[in-house]
Amino acid sequence: MSNPVQDVQRLGQSIWYDNIRRGLLDSGELKRLIDMGVTGLTSNPTIFEKAIAGSTDYDEALTELARSDKSVDQSYEALVIEDIRNTADLLRPIYERTGGVDGYASLEVSPKLAHDTAGTTAEARRLFGALDKPNVMIKVPATAEGIPAVRQLISEGININVTLIFSLEAYRQVMEAYIAGLEEYTAAGGDPSRIASVASFFVSRVDTAVDALLEERMRQGGPDVKTLMGKAAIANAKLAYREFQQVFGEERFSSLKGKQARPQRPLWASTSTKNPAYSDLMYVEALIGPDTVDTVPPATLTALLEYGKPGLTLGKGTDEAEEHLDALEKAGVSMDQVTDKLLADGVKSFADSFDTLLANISEKMAKLAAQLPAPPSSSLGDHLPDVESALHDLQDREVIKRIWAKDHTVWKPDPTEISNRLGWLNVTESMADQVPALRSFAEEVKEAGYRHVVLLGMGGSSLGAEVLWQTFGSAPGYPEPITLDTTVPDWIQAVNRTIDVSKTLFLVSSKSGGRATAITAAWWKNRLARTRREQTSSPSPTRTPPWKGWGKRRASVASSPIRLI
Repeated sequence: MSNPVQDVQRLGQSIWYDNIRRGLLDSGELKRLIDMGVTGLTSNPTIFEKAIAGSTDYDEALTELARSDKSVDQSYEALVIEDIRNTADLLRPIYERTGGVDGYASLEVSPKLAHDTAGTTAEARRLFGALDKPNVMIKVPATAEGIPAVRQLISEGININVTLIFSLEAYRQVMEAYIAGLEEYTAAGGDPSRIASVASFFVSRVDTAVDALLEERMRQGGPDVKTLMGKAAIANAKLAYREFQQVFGEERFSSLKGKQARPQRPLWASTSTKNPAYSDLMYVEALIGPDTVDTVPPATLTALLEYGKPGLTLGKGTDEAEEHLDALEKAGVSMDQVTDKLLADGVKSFADSFDTLLANISEKMAKLAAQLPAPPSSSLGDHLPDVESALHDLQDREVIKRIWAKDHTVWKPDPTEISNRLGWLNVTESMADQVPALRSFAEEVKEAGYRHVVLLGMGGSSLGAEVLWQTFGSAPGYPEPITLDTTVPDWIQAVNRTIDVSKTLFLVSSKSGGRATAITAAWWKNRLARTRREQTSSPSPTRTPPWKGWGKRRASVASSPIRLI
């Protein structure tokens, strides 16, 4: 029986994995994903920052590097080249089976070179040679300086993944660079069938930027433009696909095609949903079409496998897409300005991640060199045999691999209350996508003058937040947090006496949605309503609640600062 990833492939689109980590390779998890239908992998500085700095996967390798005379930059390169090489080896059978259409692993040039044509060209050339695999791609940004590098590198027979494409104009230039590079390569006697390239067109970040501008216009008293929200990114991508079909269907490319040259496939990047009000497969299911690639992060791939419903959607609604972008311009949203800023922000974000990554590698190497661990026997003593036995048992039963595969039999035969409680496996990746929305919401809460945030939740619904609040406290100017982990009346009344409910944001957290939680939430809603009635005799200036306009999910609680999560 097929799964949704394989169903997407039958519709002409390849699914690549937008993630890499050494544990993913060592545990066999990446091999499992490949067996399920994933046919490629992409990486970027932010992904490697999370992988290297945010795990212990690389500590053994970093310890060895710390003993060497390698610089931090050289140590970083040694780590990532090993990962990409090993990934390329896992994908090599796909590369061979598809005749070089799929089976690629991508590595990005240093984002510090994004505005340096010569530097980008030299770095990409060097990395491609160092990897020494036919099924790798070097990622080059679609900046004004990066696009000429793409042409030069293609003319040398180097596989290129052009990244950070946001605008239709930049995409046209990218396609021109690819075709011109192929023409030069072929004229010099090269075989164009050896070259592969994808153009990574970023999607969800467009909606994040456009929606924020539309919300700001409405907050400033402009017309209601809610119907325009959440549609710009898909419209932009659909028009890009139309450009792809036109350019690679023209006579100019047909002569190259006759020599077995491949079209430069559009690759949909940034397809995780940033706004929680939108479906988590919104950008996947709307952009399925032939001769394309979708690179998906872990949470999005999990959602696709669990309940994706693939269908040919990419070629539909092109006229509506044009009309939508025209409507945005009339509403005062310039797509050129949006995409220019997104490109600049994207380059900066990757550069910042690269700086953070190098700093973290330097810090880790210093610590590992100064505190090389003693042999386990010196601290475990008589317990060492038991520990080693337990570790061997875990390895023999492939427990780690099975956990990542969400195999409930690790714990018990019955999947009840296990299969639906394994979100912690990729919670960091899924929540990282929500950081911009969370920061924006925090600023709105601060600007609205709220003094307290009361979390209503018991046990697991509040303990995590309580630890974070006690560890970090609240920043100046932001509301003071209070955790109400009880239904004891005296405790509730104590909180009631501490706060001004009209200036308090309530978060009602419950994984079960039980009766006690509902009663507590109802009590606070009634208390708030009573307070508002008491204030009507001497109304004070009010400010728009921070959740106003925060997507569909916010609209459901717009009448009260009580949120059920």
